[in-house]
Amino acid sequence: MAMAGSNLMYVVWNPDVIAFGTFRWYSLCWLVGLALGYLVVRKLYKQQGIKDELFDPLFVYCFLGILVGARLGHCLFYQPDYFLTSGKHLVEMFLPIHFMPDGGWKFTGYEGLASHGGTLGLMIALYLYCKKTGVKMLTVLDNIAIATPITACFIRLGNLMNSEIIGKVTDVPWAFIFERVDSAPRHPGQLYEAIAYAILFFIGWAVYRRCRDRVGTGLFFGLCLTYIFTFRFFIEYTKEAQEAFEDGMLFNMGQILSIPFIIIGLYFIFRKNSKV
Repeated sequence: MAMAGSNLMYVVWNPDVIAFGTFRWYSLCWLVGLALGYLVVRKLYKQQGIKDELFDPLFVYCFLGILVGARLGHCLFYQPDYFLTSGKHLVEMFLPIHFMPDGGWKFTGYEGLASHGGTLGLMIALYLYCKKTGVKMLTVLDNIAIATPITACFIRLGNLMNSEIIGKVTDVPWAFIFERVDSAPRHPGQLYEAIAYAILFFIGWAVYRRCRDRVGTGLFFGLCLTYIFTFRFFIEYTKEAQEAFEDGMLFNMGQILSIPFIIIGLYFIFRKNSKV
């Protein structure tokens, strides 16, 4: 903790990006989030009597869909002027490396993942999974939606550990000073999102315990999309723009990309509740 301006206590934030001397915190948070989502959906499948052999390939589809979608979403929505301007940059879009000016390259991991792209990639992956296994699409979407918020929570905690997706300068007493960025107190937007997603997980689980027969109607899928992306739309007002081109926009890219997901979510909440 540190004193700063108006005698307020701010959180000075500059953790080591490496956890336990081995893994990057960001990668570890992703793995923990995916593992918890995996365990939740496995439990749901068992409770609903869905065969184990139909669950086994689900994790692979989800992992690849989220990773590929999130990576392409960041590259195409936020930095097309970089990734689409040369062959080497195009390679960097797909491989976790960065080409150096001297002609060499270094391993960087995937620096840049977009949640909107990850959501779209997940939906495409689930469609392919359902087509292959024969499990009803809305049943899968509802089950994944119940588990998704806990995964999203840990991904945002990973962003917090990386001091990325920072908030705007503020004087609220819980502001964070991200030392790797500057010395200004800022909104911890990543933490706001992580807390909101954790709350959504418990709300979704409570609704599921009362309305288990609604799995397969799209209710949980709609609830998840509407809650996450409505919150995401408004939380963007506390964040710094991720790319310079957003500075003069009425709504930033994160808000624009949230609107279709909110509309889809509301549709599934209020649609006629027939199982498809």
